Amino acid sequence: MATDKYYVPESSPWPLVASVGLFMTAFGGAHFIQQATDPDTFSGSWGQPLFFFGLAWLWLTIALWWRDTIKESRGGLHSHQLGISYRQGMLWFIFSEVMFFGAFFGALFYTRWLIVPWLGGAGSNAMTHELLWPDFQAMWPLVKTPGGTTTQAMGAWGLPAINTAILLTSSITLTIAHHALLAGKRGKLIGFQAITVLLGAIFLGLQVEEYIHAYTEMGLTLDAGIYGSLFFLLTGFHGAHVTIGTIFLAVTLIRVIKGHFDAENNFAWEAGAWYWHFVDVVWLFLFVVVYWL
Repeated sequence: MATDKYYVPESSPWPLVASVGLFMTAFGGAHFIQQATDPDTFSGSWGQPLFFFGLAWLWLTIALWWRDTIKESRGGLHSHQLGISYRQGMLWFIFSEVMFFGAFFGALFYTRWLIVPWLGGAGSNAMTHELLWPDFQAMWPLVKTPGGTTTQAMGAWGLPAINTAILLTSSITLTIAHHALLAGKRGKLIGFQAITVLLGAIFLGLQVEEYIHAYTEMGLTLDAGIYGSLFFLLTGFHGAHVTIGTIFLAVTLIRVIKGHFDAENNFAWEAGAWYWHFVDVVWLFLFVVVYWL
């Protein structure tokens, strides 16, 4: 239903369909992980196929949902008021992502600057140090677990520094593409946005290489104590967001090639750009706190 002030879409099955896919992904993934870590208790092999089937279900749902939204936009059903609502919704979504990563950074700060000194006997906690872990040394990163396993800390000036340069460059190329969009320079827009998508893919490839190096040569795994857990928690979720952002920009690139955007009607493109710049800022904090300090 369209009015001068607003557009109310027809009833859609996609929220319910997406919920079914999310349930299958979460339920199958949980059983898959439990079966892998404790095969004697969690028998059966249905968790893994259910997890991947749920992912496929979600991707198909997203594609069909986006198709309907694009049709509405191209059909002139989106008013100025709806555009404002879309922008507000995207800003609130990014704010929720800030809180999401804030919780993980908070866990890192809490562990590094409160728990580690406490276990090391700082202040009046000498007795705690002697009782819980007499051999503990209050230093970060923690490369030795209570069981005696020793790992290596990931340095900042190898692949992480290269990936930082890649993401910073991608922000520049995307900004150039944005100016080209507003100026109506379609060829320049396509070129620089394609470079941005390529840089995102390169970042992900190098992160996979970093993970392989961590597991096979450094002993840095998810089982490597609190340092390993926090390292993969922060970098892994950030990598997932880079993946989403790269797909987002690739979809809008296809739409640019089809001529869907102009200087006035470009919210979907701008939403992808906002998301990408947010991911870049998170990486800068992550690089400094996780890799460098």
